[in-house]
Amino acid sequence: MDITKEKVLEALGYVEDPDLKKDLVTLNMIRDVAIDGRKVSFTVVLTTPACPLKNLIEQACRNAIIHYVNKDAEVTVNMTADVTSRRGNDTDLLPGVKNIIAVASGKGGVGKSTVAVNLAVALARTGARVGIIDADIFGPSLPIMFGVTNERPFIREEGGKSTMEPVERYGVKVLSIGFLVDQDQAVAWRGPMASKALRQLFSDAAWGDLDYMLIDLPPGTSDIHLTLVSAVPVTGAVIVTTPQEIALADARKGVAMFRMPQINVPVLGLVENMSWFTPPELPDNKYYLFGKGGGSALAEKLEVPLLGQIPIEEKICAGGDGGTPVAMEDSPLGRAFEDLARSTAQQVAIRNATMEPTKKVQMQ
Repeated sequence: MDITKEKVLEALGYVEDPDLKKDLVTLNMIRDVAIDGRKVSFTVVLTTPACPLKNLIEQACRNAIIHYVNKDAEVTVNMTADVTSRRGNDTDLLPGVKNIIAVASGKGGVGKSTVAVNLAVALARTGARVGIIDADIFGPSLPIMFGVTNERPFIREEGGKSTMEPVERYGVKVLSIGFLVDQDQAVAWRGPMASKALRQLFSDAAWGDLDYMLIDLPPGTSDIHLTLVSAVPVTGAVIVTTPQEIALADARKGVAMFRMPQINVPVLGLVENMSWFTPPELPDNKYYLFGKGGGSALAEKLEVPLLGQIPIEEKICAGGDGGTPVAMEDSPLGRAFEDLARSTAQQVAIRNATMEPTKKVQMQ
Protein backbone atom coordinates (compact mmCIF):
# COMPACT_ATOMS: atom_id res chain seq x y z
CA MET A 1 0.00 0.00 0.00
CA ASP A 2 1.37 3.37 -1.04
CA ILE A 3 1.97 5.84 1.77
CA THR A 4 0.68 9.33 1.07
CA LYS A 5 0.61 12.57 3.04
CA GLU A 6 -3.19 12.44 3.05
CA LYS A 7 -3.19 8.96 4.63
CA VAL A 8 -0.62 10.03 7.22
CA LEU A 9 -2.71 13.05 8.26
CA GLU A 10 -5.87 10.96 8.30
CA ALA A 11 -4.18 8.47 10.64
CA LEU A 12 -2.84 11.19 12.92
CA GLY A 13 -6.37 12.56 13.10
CA TYR A 14 -7.07 9.65 15.43
CA VAL A 15 -4.40 10.82 17.91
CA GLU A 16 -5.88 13.10 20.55
CA ASP A 17 -4.08 15.53 22.82
CA PRO A 18 -5.09 14.15 26.24
CA ASP A 19 -5.28 17.63 27.77
CA LEU A 20 -6.96 19.60 24.99
CA LYS A 21 -9.35 16.76 23.98
CA LYS A 22 -8.89 17.36 20.26
CA ASP A 23 -6.86 15.53 17.62
CA LEU A 24 -3.37 16.71 16.67
CA VAL A 25 -4.31 17.59 13.10
CA THR A 26 -7.22 19.80 14.14
CA LEU A 27 -4.94 21.49 16.67
CA ASN A 28 -2.40 22.16 13.88
CA MET A 29 0.28 20.31 15.85
CA ILE A 30 1.51 18.24 12.87
CA ARG A 31 4.11 19.85 10.61
CA ASP A 32 6.67 18.90 7.93
CA VAL A 33 5.23 15.56 6.80
CA ALA A 34 7.75 13.82 4.52
CA ILE A 35 7.49 10.43 2.79
CA ASP A 36 10.21 8.38 1.10
CA GLY A 37 8.93 4.91 0.21
CA ARG A 38 8.13 3.27 3.57
CA LYS A 39 9.92 6.00 5.51
CA VAL A 40 7.56 8.49 7.15
CA SER A 41 8.68 11.51 9.13
CA PHE A 42 6.82 14.45 10.64
CA THR A 43 7.06 16.96 13.46
CA VAL A 44 4.72 17.20 16.43
CA VAL A 45 4.62 20.74 17.85
CA LEU A 46 3.67 20.50 21.53
CA THR A 47 2.19 23.39 23.51
CA THR A 48 5.16 23.43 25.89
CA PRO A 49 8.60 21.78 26.09
CA ALA A 50 7.57 20.74 29.61
CA CYS A 51 4.68 18.61 28.31
CA PRO A 52 4.26 15.69 30.75
CA LEU A 53 2.61 13.56 28.06
CA LYS A 54 5.35 13.93 25.44
CA ASN A 55 6.33 10.24 25.32
CA LEU A 56 2.70 9.11 25.32
CA ILE A 57 1.85 11.36 22.34
CA GLU A 58 4.96 10.27 20.41
CA GLN A 59 4.13 6.57 20.83
CA ALA A 60 0.49 7.16 19.89
CA CYS A 61 1.63 8.80 16.64
CA ARG A 62 3.85 5.84 15.77
CA ASN A 63 1.06 3.38 16.50
CA ALA A 64 -1.41 5.34 14.37
CA ILE A 65 0.84 5.25 11.28
CA ILE A 66 1.56 1.53 11.66
CA HIS A 67 -2.08 0.64 12.38
CA TYR A 68 -3.90 2.87 9.88
CA VAL A 69 -1.34 3.40 7.09
CA ASN A 70 1.22 0.61 6.76
CA LYS A 71 2.38 -1.95 9.31
CA ASP A 72 5.86 -1.92 7.74
CA ALA A 73 6.27 1.86 7.86
CA GLU A 74 9.50 3.24 9.32
CA VAL A 75 8.29 6.17 11.42
CA THR A 76 10.39 9.11 12.61
CA VAL A 77 8.62 11.50 14.97
CA ASN A 78 10.36 14.80 15.69
CA MET A 79 9.07 16.33 18.92
CA THR A 80 9.34 20.09 19.37
CA ALA A 81 7.34 22.79 21.16
CA ASP A 82 5.89 26.23 20.66
CA VAL A 83 4.53 27.56 23.95
CA THR A 84 0.99 28.85 23.54
CA SER A 85 -0.21 32.27 24.64
CA ARG A 86 -3.64 33.80 25.11
CA ARG A 87 -2.77 37.42 25.64
CA GLY A 88 -5.21 40.06 24.49
CA ASN A 89 -4.35 42.97 22.22
CA ASP A 90 -2.81 45.04 25.01
CA THR A 91 0.96 44.48 24.75
CA ASP A 92 2.25 47.82 26.02
CA LEU A 93 4.21 46.11 28.79
CA LEU A 94 6.21 42.89 28.32
CA PRO A 95 5.18 42.48 24.66
CA GLY A 96 7.47 39.48 24.14
CA VAL A 97 6.23 37.53 27.17
CA LYS A 98 3.75 34.78 26.30
CA ASN A 99 2.55 33.83 29.78
CA ILE A 100 2.67 35.73 33.09
CA ILE A 101 2.23 33.51 36.14
CA ALA A 102 1.67 34.90 39.64
CA VAL A 103 3.12 32.78 42.46
CA ALA A 104 1.28 33.71 45.65
CA SER A 105 0.53 32.52 49.17
CA GLY A 106 -2.06 33.48 51.75
CA LYS A 107 0.58 33.82 54.47
CA GLY A 108 4.32 34.03 54.94
CA GLY A 109 6.57 31.15 55.91
CA VAL A 110 5.17 28.55 53.51
CA GLY A 111 8.16 28.60 51.15
CA LYS A 112 6.55 30.58 48.34
CA SER A 113 9.79 32.15 47.09
CA THR A 114 11.59 28.81 47.30
CA VAL A 115 8.87 27.21 45.18
CA ALA A 116 8.91 30.13 42.71
CA VAL A 117 12.68 29.97 42.21
CA ASN A 118 12.81 26.20 41.78
CA LEU A 119 9.77 26.24 39.49
CA ALA A 120 11.47 28.86 37.28
CA VAL A 121 14.69 26.83 37.13
CA ALA A 122 12.81 23.59 36.42
CA LEU A 123 10.87 25.23 33.57
CA ALA A 124 14.11 26.59 32.10
CA ARG A 125 15.66 23.11 32.25
CA THR A 126 12.91 21.82 29.94
CA GLY A 127 14.08 24.28 27.29
CA ALA A 128 11.55 27.03 27.94
CA ARG A 129 12.55 30.72 28.00
CA VAL A 130 11.89 31.87 31.56
CA GLY A 131 12.07 35.06 33.58
CA ILE A 132 11.19 35.86 37.18
CA ILE A 133 10.42 39.13 38.96
CA ASP A 134 10.85 39.53 42.70
CA ALA A 135 7.66 41.47 43.47
CA ASP A 136 8.13 40.99 47.21
CA ILE A 137 9.24 44.61 47.35
CA PHE A 138 9.59 44.73 51.13
CA GLY A 139 11.52 41.48 51.54
CA PRO A 140 13.35 40.64 48.30
CA SER A 141 15.04 37.24 48.50
CA LEU A 142 15.64 36.16 44.90
CA PRO A 143 19.20 37.57 44.67
CA ILE A 144 20.23 35.27 47.55
CA MET A 145 18.37 32.24 46.20
CA PHE A 146 19.94 32.62 42.75
CA GLY A 147 23.39 33.35 44.22
CA VAL A 148 23.64 36.77 42.54
CA THR A 149 23.68 39.15 45.52
CA ASN A 150 26.81 40.89 44.25
CA GLU A 151 25.53 41.40 40.71
CA ARG A 152 23.71 44.43 39.37
CA PRO A 153 21.59 44.77 36.22
CA PHE A 154 23.46 46.36 33.33
CA ILE A 155 21.95 49.76 32.52
CA ARG A 156 21.99 50.83 28.91
CA GLU A 157 20.98 54.18 27.48
CA GLU A 158 18.91 54.14 24.32
CA GLY A 159 16.91 56.98 22.83
CA GLY A 160 17.23 59.01 26.00
CA LYS A 161 15.78 56.18 28.12
CA SER A 162 17.59 53.98 30.63
CA THR A 163 16.83 50.25 30.39
CA MET A 164 17.87 47.47 32.78
CA GLU A 165 19.19 44.14 31.53
CA PRO A 166 17.94 41.38 33.86
CA VAL A 167 20.61 39.25 35.52
CA GLU A 168 20.69 35.72 34.06
CA ARG A 169 21.35 32.64 36.19
CA TYR A 170 20.61 28.95 35.60
CA GLY A 171 18.93 29.90 32.32
CA VAL A 172 16.48 32.24 34.08
CA LYS A 173 16.32 36.03 33.68
CA VAL A 174 16.03 37.58 37.14
CA LEU A 175 15.11 41.07 38.31
CA SER A 176 14.58 42.16 41.90
CA ILE A 177 14.40 45.38 43.87
CA GLY A 178 17.09 43.68 45.93
CA PHE A 179 19.57 44.48 43.14
CA LEU A 180 18.90 48.18 43.55
CA VAL A 181 19.12 48.65 47.34
CA ASP A 182 21.71 47.81 49.97
CA GLN A 183 21.25 44.28 51.38
CA ASP A 184 21.19 45.64 54.93
CA GLN A 185 18.86 48.52 54.10
CA ALA A 186 15.23 48.33 55.18
CA VAL A 187 12.83 49.01 52.33
CA ALA A 188 10.22 51.19 54.05
CA TRP A 189 7.96 52.36 51.24
CA ARG A 190 4.33 53.34 51.22
CA GLY A 191 1.98 51.37 48.96
CA PRO A 192 2.07 53.76 45.97
CA MET A 193 5.90 53.80 46.02
CA ALA A 194 6.06 50.00 46.09
CA SER A 195 3.55 49.78 43.25
CA LYS A 196 5.59 52.22 41.17
CA ALA A 197 8.75 50.18 41.82
CA LEU A 198 7.00 47.02 40.57
CA ARG A 199 5.80 48.76 37.41
CA GLN A 200 9.38 49.84 36.71
CA LEU A 201 10.53 46.22 36.86
CA PHE A 202 8.10 45.62 34.00
CA SER A 203 8.54 48.80 31.96
CA ASP A 204 12.20 49.72 32.41
CA ALA A 205 13.75 46.30 31.70
CA ALA A 206 14.73 44.55 28.47
CA TRP A 207 13.00 41.20 29.02
CA GLY A 208 12.93 40.15 25.38
CA ASP A 209 10.99 37.03 24.36
CA LEU A 210 9.92 34.69 27.16
CA ASP A 211 7.61 31.67 27.29
CA TYR A 212 6.91 32.09 31.01
CA MET A 213 7.43 34.99 33.39
CA LEU A 214 6.92 34.15 37.07
CA ILE A 215 5.99 36.91 39.53
CA ASP A 216 7.00 36.12 43.13
CA LEU A 217 4.38 38.10 45.05
CA PRO A 218 4.48 39.18 48.71
CA PRO A 219 2.52 36.99 51.16
CA GLY A 220 -1.15 37.79 51.71
CA THR A 221 -3.07 40.30 49.64
CA SER A 222 -1.90 43.86 49.10
CA ASP A 223 -1.51 46.81 46.74
CA ILE A 224 1.21 44.83 44.94
CA HIS A 225 -1.29 42.17 43.87
CA LEU A 226 -3.68 44.81 42.54
CA THR A 227 -0.83 46.60 40.77
CA LEU A 228 0.20 43.37 39.06
CA VAL A 229 -3.22 42.45 37.67
CA SER A 230 -3.92 46.02 36.55
CA ALA A 231 -0.49 46.51 34.90
CA VAL A 232 -0.18 43.29 32.86
CA PRO A 233 -2.48 40.46 31.72
CA VAL A 234 -1.87 37.60 34.15
CA THR A 235 -2.28 34.13 32.61
CA GLY A 236 -2.96 32.48 35.95
CA ALA A 237 -1.96 32.11 39.59
CA VAL A 238 -0.15 29.34 41.45
CA ILE A 239 -0.98 29.27 45.19
CA VAL A 240 1.59 27.84 47.62
CA THR A 241 0.51 26.40 50.96
CA THR A 242 1.56 23.86 53.57
CA PRO A 243 -0.66 21.09 55.01
CA GLN A 244 -1.26 23.08 58.21
CA GLU A 245 -4.86 24.16 58.77
CA ILE A 246 -3.91 27.79 59.35
CA ALA A 247 -1.94 27.89 56.09
CA LEU A 248 -4.82 26.22 54.25
CA ALA A 249 -7.25 28.81 55.61
CA ASP A 250 -5.04 31.60 54.28
CA ALA A 251 -4.60 29.77 50.96
CA ARG A 252 -8.38 29.78 50.58
CA LYS A 253 -8.30 33.57 50.95
CA GLY A 254 -5.57 33.82 48.32
CA VAL A 255 -7.63 31.78 45.86
CA ALA A 256 -10.72 33.86 46.69
CA MET A 257 -8.84 37.08 45.90
CA PHE A 258 -7.89 35.96 42.38
CA ARG A 259 -11.45 34.75 41.84
CA MET A 260 -13.05 38.07 42.80
CA PRO A 261 -15.27 39.21 39.88
CA GLN A 262 -13.30 42.42 39.40
CA ILE A 263 -10.00 40.48 39.22
CA ASN A 264 -10.98 37.11 37.72
CA VAL A 265 -7.51 35.60 37.24
CA PRO A 266 -7.60 31.81 36.70
CA VAL A 267 -6.05 29.75 39.50
CA LEU A 268 -3.80 27.20 37.79
CA GLY A 269 -3.55 25.10 40.95
CA LEU A 270 -2.12 24.61 44.43
CA VAL A 271 1.38 23.56 45.48
CA GLU A 272 1.63 21.81 48.85
CA ASN A 273 5.06 22.59 50.27
CA MET A 274 6.60 20.84 53.31
CA SER A 275 4.32 17.87 52.65
CA TRP A 276 6.38 15.33 54.58
CA PHE A 277 9.82 14.62 56.00
CA THR A 278 11.93 11.62 54.99
CA PRO A 279 15.07 11.00 57.06
CA PRO A 280 18.12 10.19 54.91
CA GLU A 281 18.70 7.00 56.88
CA LEU A 282 15.07 5.89 56.31
CA PRO A 283 14.41 6.71 52.65
CA ASP A 284 11.16 4.72 52.54
CA ASN A 285 9.58 6.50 55.49
CA LYS A 286 7.41 9.63 55.37
CA TYR A 287 6.62 11.67 58.46
CA TYR A 288 3.79 14.17 58.04
CA LEU A 289 5.00 16.90 60.39
CA PHE A 290 2.32 19.42 59.48
CA GLY A 291 -0.57 17.08 58.78
CA LYS A 292 -1.46 14.84 55.86
CA GLY A 293 -3.60 15.44 52.82
CA GLY A 294 -4.54 19.05 53.53
CA GLY A 295 -3.40 20.36 50.17
CA SER A 296 -5.15 17.69 48.12
CA ALA A 297 -8.38 18.10 50.16
CA LEU A 298 -8.33 21.88 49.64
CA ALA A 299 -7.59 21.50 45.93
CA GLU A 300 -10.55 19.15 45.59
CA LYS A 301 -12.82 21.49 47.53
CA LEU A 302 -11.80 24.51 45.43
CA GLU A 303 -11.92 22.45 42.22
CA VAL A 304 -8.36 23.26 41.18
CA PRO A 305 -5.47 20.88 40.42
CA LEU A 306 -2.90 19.93 43.04
CA LEU A 307 0.16 20.78 40.95
CA GLY A 308 2.72 19.16 43.22
CA GLN A 309 3.78 18.11 46.70
CA ILE A 310 7.24 19.14 47.85
CA PRO A 311 8.82 17.41 50.89
CA ILE A 312 10.54 19.32 53.65
CA GLU A 313 14.28 18.73 53.47
CA GLU A 314 17.31 20.60 54.70
CA LYS A 315 18.81 20.50 51.18
CA ILE A 316 16.04 22.75 49.85
CA CYS A 317 16.75 25.38 52.50
CA ALA A 318 20.52 25.05 52.05
CA GLY A 319 20.13 25.37 48.28
CA GLY A 320 18.19 28.60 48.71
CA ASP A 321 20.68 30.05 51.19
CA GLY A 322 23.62 29.01 49.02
CA GLY A 323 22.20 30.20 45.73
CA THR A 324 22.02 26.71 44.18
CA PRO A 325 18.36 25.68 43.73
CA VAL A 326 17.73 21.96 44.18
CA ALA A 327 15.82 21.96 40.87
CA MET A 328 19.28 21.86 39.27
CA GLU A 329 19.90 18.40 40.74
CA ASP A 330 19.16 15.02 39.22
CA SER A 331 17.71 13.77 42.50
CA PRO A 332 14.29 12.95 44.00
CA LEU A 333 14.01 16.60 45.07
CA GLY A 334 15.00 17.84 41.64
CA ARG A 335 12.46 15.52 40.05
CA ALA A 336 9.74 16.80 42.41
CA PHE A 337 10.23 20.30 41.00
CA GLU A 338 10.51 18.88 37.46
CA ASP A 339 7.08 17.30 37.97
CA LEU A 340 5.77 20.61 39.31
CA ALA A 341 7.07 22.42 36.22
CA ARG A 342 5.38 19.92 33.90
CA SER A 343 2.07 20.16 35.78
CA THR A 344 2.17 23.96 35.75
CA ALA A 345 3.00 24.13 32.04
CA GLN A 346 0.21 21.64 31.37
CA GLN A 347 -2.34 23.82 33.16
CA VAL A 348 -1.13 26.93 31.30
CA ALA A 349 -1.65 25.12 27.98
CA ILE A 350 -5.15 23.98 29.02
CA ARG A 351 -6.00 27.49 30.22
CA ASN A 352 -4.87 29.00 26.90
CA ALA A 353 -6.89 26.49 24.89
CA THR A 354 -10.13 26.72 26.84
CA MET A 355 -10.48 30.23 28.30
CA GLU A 356 -10.89 33.78 27.12
CA PRO A 357 -7.80 35.90 26.30
CA THR A 358 -5.94 37.35 29.26
CA LYS A 359 -6.52 41.02 29.86
CA LYS A 360 -5.39 43.63 32.31
CA VAL A 361 -7.84 44.19 35.15
CA GLN A 362 -9.59 47.56 35.04
CA MET A 363 -9.51 48.67 38.67
CA GLN A 364 -12.23 51.06 39.82
